[in-house]
Amino acid sequence: MHNPNRVRSISRRDFLKLSALALGGLAFTPFLPEITGFEDVNLVRVATKSVSVYRDPSDKSLIVSTWNRDDLVNVYAEVTADEPKHNPVWYRVWGGYMHRARLQRVKVLYNPPLTVIPEKGQLAEVSVPYTQSFRYSKSNGWQPLYRLYYETVHWVVGIDEGQDGQPWYRLLDELLPINYHVPAIHMRPIPTDELAPITPDVPFEKKRIEVSLNTQTLTAHENDQIVFQTKISSGLASLFSSNGISTLTPIGRFNIQTKMPSKHMGDGSLASDIEAYELLGVPWNCFFTEQGHAFHGTYWHDNFGVPMSRGCINMRMANAKWLFRWTRPVASYDEINPLTLDRKGYGTQVVIY
Repeated sequence: MHNPNRVRSISRRDFLKLSALALGGLAFTPFLPEITGFEDVNLVRVATKSVSVYRDPSDKSLIVSTWNRDDLVNVYAEVTADEPKHNPVWYRVWGGYMHRARLQRVKVLYNPPLTVIPEKGQLAEVSVPYTQSFRYSKSNGWQPLYRLYYETVHWVVGIDEGQDGQPWYRLLDELLPINYHVPAIHMRPIPTDELAPITPDVPFEKKRIEVSLNTQTLTAHENDQIVFQTKISSGLASLFSSNGISTLTPIGRFNIQTKMPSKHMGDGSLASDIEAYELLGVPWNCFFTEQGHAFHGTYWHDNFGVPMSRGCINMRMANAKWLFRWTRPVASYDEINPLTLDRKGYGTQVVIY
């Protein structure tokens, strides 16, 4: 799974010393975004190439400035405007207003590093706007790799001393046969009870998911009673994937087949820049077709209510996590395969129309 000789391991005594220092030296580490001066209660990250600031909460008003991908913006207020109808929320920011469609709400939360990683691994989510991962080799040393974003979920398989002398987590990539590292303080370990199933006593045949593509709505039923409903974003009609498969979300009756708490979606190119189609740590995946269509959390847009995806069902992070826990097959820590990071089984019925 990994080569423990790739970086120098930490003794328990040294690790405890480093852990004590890690949270005290945050303002001086070169591996953080420039976030120490922000009030993170109302902070958003630009989640696309660029987002414009308008004088008024309307895309017909004057553009006064533009922010680029991964810029962090303070939000002073949330405004509901007349347009667009499906997503009328705008944020008042310095100089004007930004529509929320391509912005991600983020926080800045640092975490004490774990001292022990369970033998099968530990799920953890990024708790800062973004963190830069690095890959280590004896020939090239530390080389920057992927950027990992807020609330993405990753599988931790070890702890090593990073290039700044602090504890860094070693992450397993299920798509590629590699490991890479991120600062441990940037990751919140996910406790086992957060994966506990929701209403597991309800009979298998009494749970059902319905998705309306017309209204872009997902509804969860128990015993024909609605227990959950939310807006989603299904597949776009105008795109085709690289293998020629339509990006439209398929219509019909399905069942959950495989669940993965973390998935690397993309081409797996190690040379990709931040504009490439590389989505690391996509969380709370419930796959319902053999072609790879899934319900999953989405961190690259906040434009639910209209099609946005390449065929999957995009959901807000918290909603996708709820669905992951509510559906069958159960995918708690004990059920997840530590090598493939998945849980297979004949699961909850899905109806898409």
